[in-house]
Order: sequence, then C-alpha cells, then structure tokens
Amino acid sequence: MPRRRHSRGRSVDGIVIVDKFKGASSNDVLQRVKRLFGAAKAGHTGSLDPLATGVLPICLGEATKFSQFLLESNKSYYTQVQLGVKTTTGDTEGEIIEERPIQVTRSDVEAVVARFQGSVKQVPSMYSALKHKGQPLYKLAREGIEVERPMRTVSIFRNELVSFDGNQLELEVDCSKGTYIRTLVEDIGDALGCLAHVKVLRRLKAGPYDQAQAYSLDDLEQIKHTGMVRALTIDQSERLERLYEQIDEASRDSLEEHQLQMLKELNSVRKRGANNMLDALLLPMDTAIVDWPEVTLGANASFYLAQGQPVLAPKSPTNGNVRIYSQSEAPASERRFLGVGEILDDGRVTPRRLVSSAL
Repeated sequence: MPRRRHSRGRSVDGIVIVDKFKGASSNDVLQRVKRLFGAAKAGHTGSLDPLATGVLPICLGEATKFSQFLLESNKSYYTQVQLGVKTTTGDTEGEIIEERPIQVTRSDVEAVVARFQGSVKQVPSMYSALKHKGQPLYKLAREGIEVERPMRTVSIFRNELVSFDGNQLELEVDCSKGTYIRTLVEDIGDALGCLAHVKVLRRLKAGPYDQAQAYSLDDLEQIKHTGMVRALTIDQSERLERLYEQIDEASRDSLEEHQLQMLKELNSVRKRGANNMLDALLLPMDTAIVDWPEVTLGANASFYLAQGQPVLAPKSPTNGNVRIYSQSEAPASERRFLGVGEILDDGRVTPRRLVSSAL
C-alpha cells in the first residue's frame, strides 16, 4: 500500500486580508502567508496582477472551502491612467506600440467615463489570467501567441473620475467579478481618441473586505516577531541567547541533552507566542459570505444536516443560498458556524459546504 502523506503545518482556520505589494504575484503572497502562519492549507481568492497592489484575502484551513464565493464577489479599484500611449500589455510593464497627441478636456473625459457604467462589454486582454485550453493567456502572449477571446459583459456600478490634469487621470471603479481594469482603461483611451494605459492599479475592496483591514507582509512579519519576543520572560530570553551563542561558537552537537531539551522547549514557547499573535488577526470564515441570509438550527437538525440530509429551518428564506449556524437550547451554548446551504423547493435547507467541525 502507498504511504499516507501527512500534511505539513498546523490546523488554523480563518481569513487574513493582505495588502499585496507591487511586483509580487498573488501566489508569492499566498506562499509567504502560509509559511508565516505555519498553515497546512491556504488559498487566495482571485489573482491580482503583479503590477497591482491592495486587498488580497487569504483563506486558511477550513476557510478555503468558502474562497470560491469571494472569487465571485464584487471588487473596487483605484487606477491612475496615462493618456496618449498604448502598450502591449495595457500597463507600464509593456512596450510602447503607439503614441498620439492628447487633445481632450475634462468635459470630454467626464462624458466618456460616464459611458462606461452599467453593463459594459469587454474583450479580455491577452495579458490576463484567463485560460485558453488550460493555459493562461498571459503565458501565450509572452510566447507571441494571440488567440481569439470572446466578448463578455461585465457590470460597472461606479466609474468615478477623481482627477484629470491634461495628461493623466485617476478613476475609482466598483465592478463585478471578471472586470479587467486594463481593458476598461484602454477602451476609455480609444473612446477619447488619444489611447491610454494603466500606470497605477490598486484594489481597494474585495467582497466585504477593504484596505482598512489589510496587513502588509512586513506587518505580519513584525507581528510574528513581536509574538515570539513577548512569549518569553527576560530570564528565558537570556537563557535562549546563551544557548545560541554556544551553538555559534561550537555547534549544536556541543550542547548537552538537557540543554537541547531546553532549546526545544523555549523555541516551542516562542512559536506558540507567534501563532497566537498572528491568529488574533484572522477574521471568521463566515465573514466571506456576510451578506447572505442566515438560518440557525437546533441540535437535532444540526446533527442530521451534518449527515448530508436536508432539514427544516425556522424563519428561513424561501430560496437561495444561506449561512447555517447551530445553537442548542442550553442557555450557555454558543452559536457555531456550520457552513453554507441552499433552500430547496420544499422549504428545507440542504448542505452544500460544511466546516469539518460540523461533520
């Protein structure tokens, strides 16, 4: 029989909002957060271009079961647009392929920006993460391959002109999933007749999460370090420092058995302190679907739901998706998040995705 693989990392559940820095891929950020938390499982909720900064929710542990709902959520962006220049990628990363004089007024810009609201048709950029036969378009584009992309309809709820100085403009955009800001900017540039590309792009909001809740990777590193330092008393810190000095001067082999055990225990205390500080930043996994209606079940209904059976739920909606909680009749019982479900035609709620504690 093949050996069973053991997952590395600890079991930790929740969502941390990261402020992605320019130049990093979303996967780079994901892997660093996973290592920082020592998590066994992690996933992000939709890629941000390396050029972009801003809100990137990272789901840890059981929260990854609900990341798909954040993928489908609305987003908000700030973008700084350079007029007069078209690039291969639609942003500053690409090569300049055409330049035109800029002969537009603020009134011209306001009129065109207003046209790109509501239902808007877009052709995705070849430098997007959209896949063609399993390959991301941007990989094909870098190989000089261009494929036909079907036009899609997206929703732009707000497209606000923040500033215009004659050569550049700034926009704030609230939009549906699947909206490409680079494509929007290029379309605006074409409509103005002077071309355009993205100079700065920042995601302000993803689903229910905004930039005020976000931590940079440097923030997370510092919080982890603070947790390690605070976990030890002054005496413990001095002992640990002496042990590491001894290792630096000789080697770990020079330590006696009781010293090795002390080193292991002190590092374990530091690790717990770091984990506690980081875990305090995690948002509950049900915040990913905070705008969904909720139902609360008693102990018996919760038991049967956990077995995969539809159950009757008091005061439930008549249709659609719901958040599901459990609370027994005991006065001191705490309400627990069980997962998400769907209301059936007969009014019962059936489970769709449950957290492991509900199973």
